[in-house]
Amino acid sequence: MREAILACHDAALSEGADGYLDPVSGLFVLSAAYLVGRGSCCQGGCRHCPYC
Repeated sequence: MREAILACHDAALSEGADGYLDPVSGLFVLSAAYLVGRGSCCQGGCRHCPYC
């Protein structure tokens, strides 16, 4: 499962997308690049948070 998630994340990064649809839940997940651009952690438990 982790491989599928990372493949979706990598695809989003290469496309310059803000995120991707989680292959398990179907929910939209923000990419690490988008979260870095925010400048700080929102304490929301984001999967790819570079600040946690």
